[in-house]
Amino acid sequence: MPTAVSPDGTACPQKAIEQTVTVPFYATKAWQAAFALPSPHLTDLPRVTKSQLREHSPEGFLPAGLDLKTLLARGLIEEESTSGTSGASVRVVFGKTWWAEQERRALVRNPFLAELFGTSPSLRRAVLTTPGCSGVSCYNRWLNLEQRMLGDSLFVNQSRIPFTLGEEKLAGMAKEVADWAPTFLDVDPVHGAWFALHCERQGLRFPSLRFILTSYEYTSVVHRAIMERVFGVPVINLYGSSETGHLLVEHHDVMLVSPETAILESTSADGLGELLVTTLTNPYLPLLRYEIGDFVERTPDGYRVHGRKRDALRGADGRILTTRMIDQAFAGISGIAHYQLRQKADGSAHLFLLPEAKGDSLTAAQAKLTTELSRLLGITVTAESVSLIAPEDSGKFRLTVREAA
Repeated sequence: MPTAVSPDGTACPQKAIEQTVTVPFYATKAWQAAFALPSPHLTDLPRVTKSQLREHSPEGFLPAGLDLKTLLARGLIEEESTSGTSGASVRVVFGKTWWAEQERRALVRNPFLAELFGTSPSLRRAVLTTPGCSGVSCYNRWLNLEQRMLGDSLFVNQSRIPFTLGEEKLAGMAKEVADWAPTFLDVDPVHGAWFALHCERQGLRFPSLRFILTSYEYTSVVHRAIMERVFGVPVINLYGSSETGHLLVEHHDVMLVSPETAILESTSADGLGELLVTTLTNPYLPLLRYEIGDFVERTPDGYRVHGRKRDALRGADGRILTTRMIDQAFAGISGIAHYQLRQKADGSAHLFLLPEAKGDSLTAAQAKLTTELSRLLGITVTAESVSLIAPEDSGKFRLTVREAA
């Protein structure tokens, strides 16, 4: 099927709009009025909200003449459900080869990764993330090693909560990784950091490892520092979503755009804004100005990702404090494996710290962090060391949480 990318590989906003001509969702008066403008630009168009996508996807976004059941029966598409991190889960569809293709396009924007990939379509990886019921791994049933191998990928983790894994289970996971000899670890940062701590205790390294790829959720400076310390390879963040594909890849502390996959906009030319995504290469789910649900900051070379809009906290003066802003306070503080800062509706906040070493009270870290976070928020922040921080129902962890009134 055609895409909204020109033959030279550049994005074409007009073609992105043309992809939606026969799509039922865009047949409303508001969208049609915008399309009827003499030369409509993306900024002239309405936005697609997450709730609208949830309500109408996938059938409402399929171009006329395409039938979901027929496409599935013919093996032309895959259907997945999002994790529901920013709300309830959304059904999404894409072509059989699209996911791998768009991931590679994003990764090779990073020069180091481009050199590693060369002309190869993929690299050998070991995956440690929240298992989902996708037919590959599922937390409510255990799969043997062969069942968790898919092409160049080995799906290692089968537990939603890494902190509950015993040393024997972690040792088995480490042996699987060593035997698989991956070029990189593809990790949820929380799962990756906890696995790294086990490897550090046992003095384990993986000679084949060239880098660690983090995605799935916001990568804290805490998790990054642990993985870099233990494995001695670069930690590179990859940003995107099931709905849009991968949009940004890290290079020298900046997130570089993957321009063939999507056109990105920020609602603010300067400073903090919300990210809007217009997809270009998935004709089965064409999205125009989709509100992906994250705060970003423009830079001369790309973007800085600040985390979920729903996870932003509020200062006593009303300022928005993003996950990134909070996370910077943890830079250089040792002994912490994971954390969560929860803010109540009245503005008060409490910090939960999970130590690297079992039973560590993290007294010095608590003192430093409560002082700095109290300054940032403009209120008194309290803290405690805990043995467990649970994930959301989606299986993902949230570093910052603002509780509803």
